[in-house]
Amino acid sequence: MKRSQGSLLSSRLLCLCIVCALFPGTALSIRFPDRSSKMPEDSHSQPLKTAVFALGSFWRSEAVFGCLDGVVRTTVGYAGGTKANPEYRSLGDHAESVQIEYDPRLINFRQLLEVFWSSHDCRQVFGQGPDVGNQYRSIIFTNGTEESRLAAVSKEREQRKPKNSIVTTQIQQLGTFFPAEPEHQKFELKRNPFLLQLIGNLPEEELESSSLAAKLNSYSAELCPTNIQRQIDAKIKEIIRKGWPILREL
Repeated sequence: MKRSQGSLLSSRLLCLCIVCALFPGTALSIRFPDRSSKMPEDSHSQPLKTAVFALGSFWRSEAVFGCLDGVVRTTVGYAGGTKANPEYRSLGDHAESVQIEYDPRLINFRQLLEVFWSSHDCRQVFGQGPDVGNQYRSIIFTNGTEESRLAAVSKEREQRKPKNSIVTTQIQQLGTFFPAEPEHQKFELKRNPFLLQLIGNLPEEELESSSLAAKLNSYSAELCPTNIQRQIDAKIKEIIRKGWPILREL
């Protein structure tokens, strides 16, 4: 069922209010494009960069990166294989992956690698934790020579740690990244209807590209840095206490 223009406007205003509450002191601007227009381009003066990693189930992987300072948006999908147009139930030889769009002025590829290594077991063969299968393998996807070098150096450093097993992580040049189906995007956030309502029940397309949704997806999985997790806790409690701008009724 299509949403009215008034409903969309209210949702966007509500989302802006939550952004202001959760991230005070940030200069914000907003425009409401015609429904037939393209999504507005990112306002960053410096182009964003993109990184892609595979580190087990992409539901959790997306939440690992969404709350990092400098990460603008996250998308789960499939990469590393040869099958054209993979799907969740038929992904062929692809791995579940997460694509991260980030501002290189605030975070760099080396720092993302550090998060990658610390967020999964790179020595587990054929899966991650209880998730077993080739789709859960560990991969660093690279764009160009410098990223390949940084990935190789970081893997060598990881291998030198005093453990008996071998690092199984692969390093591959990124081919095509295939975004996953909408139901897999921001999976942890979607398990929290309260937070979805709090940001205005955004349409799927806006939810997938929202920086706020990426952060709250990490928050829902309790994967934000401790100080950020507590900051968001406090802001949500403040909003509940004030009774606004929670949606009281439909």
